[in-house]
Amino acid sequence: MSRRSGILEFAVLGLLREAPMHGYELRKRLNTSLGIFRAFSYGTLYPCLKTLVANGWLIEEPGSAPEDALAASLAGRRAKIVYRLTAEGKEHFEELLSHTGPDAWEDEHFAARFAFFGQTEHDVRMRVLEGRRSRLEERLEKMRASLARTRERLDDYTLELQRHGMESVEREVRWLNELIESERAGRDQRSRPDAPARHDNDSGETGGLPRHGGSTRPDPSDDTAK
Repeated sequence: MSRRSGILEFAVLGLLREAPMHGYELRKRLNTSLGIFRAFSYGTLYPCLKTLVANGWLIEEPGSAPEDALAASLAGRRAKIVYRLTAEGKEHFEELLSHTGPDAWEDEHFAARFAFFGQTEHDVRMRVLEGRRSRLEERLEKMRASLARTRERLDDYTLELQRHGMESVEREVRWLNELIESERAGRDQRSRPDAPARHDNDSGETGGLPRHGGSTRPDPSDDTAK
């Protein structure tokens, strides 16, 4: 399985964990909720769905609206197929959520993992965030070293492009630092016996997103940050 297809399968399972959907709904959610899939097509999605069905992680069901089925029949079209997560599929997705290895820190995979942090355990979130920060700090160090070696040979525009890329990585590192500190603060608050009650997410852990206004998350799939 390629890395790209693995990310797509992960995202599909995560979205179907929220609710059953048909292919069009899935594609729309992948486009709008997970920007890393903006350019993918039905020709990519449906083989993925067929693979997940063959593995026993999804089942196909006819659309639930009778009028939709009737309209499709009169038009000579197939009724929409709804995809539902099986118990085995849910177990598999939860296993994928627990993975914290280097793949989870890479640009596209991290974006998909972050989209489902609300369903992820606190300790796993922390390991993924810290791993991502470590990976970007390594990247930033290499970019600085490369710029120091080559800056005399670069024209002004190429130099500005290099600086822009570095600033993008530095911005994401700052964002990750904020997230990590918020996660730690949330954990510390939960460990205090006098801590006020807070709403929990589906995983039984309190979310750690910073709450200050105006902060926007850098796009981990930004080409300038690679």
